[in-house]
Amino acid sequence: MTGWTARLMPMQTGRLAVVTGATGGLGYETALALAAAGAEVVLTGRSPAKGADALARLRAAHPKANVRFARLDVASLASVAAFAEDMRAAGRGVDLLVNNAGIMAPPDRHVTEDGFELQFATNVLGHFALAARLAPLLRQRPGARVINVGSLAAHWGEVDLSDLQSERGYAGLKVYGMTKLAALMWALELQRRSAAAGWGVAAMAAHPGVARTDIIGNGVASRGAAAALWRVAKYVIQPLNPSAATGASHILFAATAVEARGGGYYGPSRVFETRGPPGAAHFPPAALDATVAAGLWDALERLAGVGFG
Repeated sequence: MTGWTARLMPMQTGRLAVVTGATGGLGYETALALAAAGAEVVLTGRSPAKGADALARLRAAHPKANVRFARLDVASLASVAAFAEDMRAAGRGVDLLVNNAGIMAPPDRHVTEDGFELQFATNVLGHFALAARLAPLLRQRPGARVINVGSLAAHWGEVDLSDLQSERGYAGLKVYGMTKLAALMWALELQRRSAAAGWGVAAMAAHPGVARTDIIGNGVASRGAAAALWRVAKYVIQPLNPSAATGASHILFAATAVEARGGGYYGPSRVFETRGPPGAAHFPPAALDATVAAGLWDALERLAGVGFG
């Protein structure tokens, strides 16, 4: 496993992949590699202009690529439902769902149009709703996979089922860690439920280590000491990190490698999982709490208004 690179990715001809947050960074590099390997890829994002630019760049690199853009704001349950309805109307089974879109640590607590805290809505709830609504299409395809993109920040997260909206206290980075832990937990719970019910969908997660992702470059500036740390991360540390393409290799391993398994977690295999080729990542101990994960799942079904059954 530790010698795996995207060049070893199996051909993806005949497979359909949906990648959220695919107009830049990790999502774009993931979509680019999947399209180069022959997959039909739906790039999603909030901005049609950025979508058009991403398609132009991808087609310039691979003129025969079978790709298209679809608008999707995962922070909006209505947008998720509309996108999923269009996919279901087309009737094509989905082989890969890469839940990559994310937001990191706004300094202030923001609430979405649906009334949910923004990081929770984007990083957790919207992707859960998307996977649930696409579940019939995923079940159509043998070997379908759902990949939640995680973060080393999950190790500092704590899922409090009584305060998923961070109403009792908001700290941007702490909430970000919580959402990444929650995304990992519901992926593992999906794998448990899929195996028990015979859905045939493999769910797993992958993190990019410290790759140059858009989540810091596009982040919302913080204040005070946090603002200073943000500037150091953006202008000093980020340029020294591995590329977004390197970070995407861990997502691609989870999505395509024959060695990847449902319930797995993958990331860089060297230097405390900050860089290096794909390998098995260390689970935060809290991620393995099946009781909390089941409670989280029930809460997500209730808040999203949709389930996998």
